[in-house]
Amino acid sequence: MSIRHSLLALLHEGPRYGYRLKSEFEDRTGASWPLNIGQVYTTLDRLERDDLVRKEGADGEGHVIYRITAKGQTEVSSWFSSPVSRAAPPRNELAIKLALGLTLPGVDVGAIIQAQRGVSIRALQDYTKARRDTAAQHRPADTARLLVLDSLIFQTEAEVRWLDLCEARLMQLANPPR
Repeated sequence: MSIRHSLLALLHEGPRYGYRLKSEFEDRTGASWPLNIGQVYTTLDRLERDDLVRKEGADGEGHVIYRITAKGQTEVSSWFSSPVSRAAPPRNELAIKLALGLTLPGVDVGAIIQAQRGVSIRALQDYTKARRDTAAQHRPADTARLLVLDSLIFQTEAEVRWLDLCEARLMQLANPPR
């Protein structure tokens, strides 16, 4: 996830201070990916270093206000117009855990699969309930949260299907064809 580009996108609407950026990011993404405020300010420092934002001074309450630069506007426009690359998929901790577990003695990969399936199904239930509750409110502003929840539901459904496949492969290993 690109915090860098997310903050630039929010600043594209207008100047903001760090905590407001954090709050708006979490509100607009349905609080699915909470941000650490330290990460926000570290990212803002890097954006300033790269001439993508500049400090505008304080707002009277001690908040340092940031404004996007022309270079930052170009960067965020480019981000929105470019597809997300699939060339280097993000690391999947669960896939790594299962792959390593299969190659090390004494690791009960079946137990790992079962434990993860339970966590994934509970998450799927939570996401589905949150989606149902959000959709029932019929507010146009909730569309962004619904999109995020749909994405999380689809990803979690895919993970459960993949865990089923992993379990089937384990059974094949335990009972090879004759």
